[in-house]
Amino acid sequence: MKHALSFCGVTLISALLLSACQTNNPTASKTNSITSSLTQSDSSATKASSDSALAESEKIIEEKKLKPVEYTYSVNPAIFTIEPLKKEGNTKVALLTFDDAPDKYAVEIAKKLKSVDAPAVFFVNGMYAESDEGKQKLKEIHDMGFEIGNHSQTHANLSEITPEEQRQEIVKTNELVYEITGVKPRFFRAPYGVNTDVSAQIIEEEKMVFMNWTYGYDWEADYQNPEALTDIMLNTDYLSDGANLLMHDRSWTSEAAIAIAEGLKEKGYTLIDPALIASPEREESTQ
Repeated sequence: MKHALSFCGVTLISALLLSACQTNNPTASKTNSITSSLTQSDSSATKASSDSALAESEKIIEEKKLKPVEYTYSVNPAIFTIEPLKKEGNTKVALLTFDDAPDKYAVEIAKKLKSVDAPAVFFVNGMYAESDEGKQKLKEIHDMGFEIGNHSQTHANLSEITPEEQRQEIVKTNELVYEITGVKPRFFRAPYGVNTDVSAQIIEEEKMVFMNWTYGYDWEADYQNPEALTDIMLNTDYLSDGANLLMHDRSWTSEAAIAIAEGLKEKGYTLIDPALIASPEREESTQ
């Protein structure tokens, strides 16, 4: 028993001495120090690399912001067709637009158009984008790459309200859209297509472009079903080069959206990307 205890004691003391030797070993300490230094160095290098990549990314983004936009089309201010800026430009184009967004069906319409690579402008009534749900809908449409236009705050007839109320209808919606998307609307479409001298002045101050339309039917009783709407939008006599198609945030319009977009392509029309349409606000921001 004494031999056993003695053996255990010796073993314990040996273990403690060995541990102490390892702990106080200058070579081991030096190795640990080097390892720690290398780890810190790697960490610093990784952080420096990350910071450099972030700085480069921010630089690229800034350069893109400063790079002038090369516009190829404009809105005819008299008849609201979309026309090439150069004589050799493609004239057989059509623009899809949807008013009263984002009420009930705008996100659904946007997803359908996205699936067939069909660009469009969604004209917003600010009243539909004031709630959290409305804000989320508008952001979703914008994030899908669609142009957001201004259709006034409450869809008021501008000719029936005061100059100050007209300003509020236009400017408030601009501010709301900017708050949600980070981009100010470049195009304004007056409710009922009714513009006034006052609204014209406000639009000029806001550096926007008037954009009414060339034709539309989805508010008429005879065309409140997808089949009839698709047929009239594709076969009306008003369909011609530069057509500016007016549609709305409606269930039957959503059901017809893909057929209309694809039908226009089949007729040889290029669906114009609104980003290519000139506006003074965007031009000045790149100078």
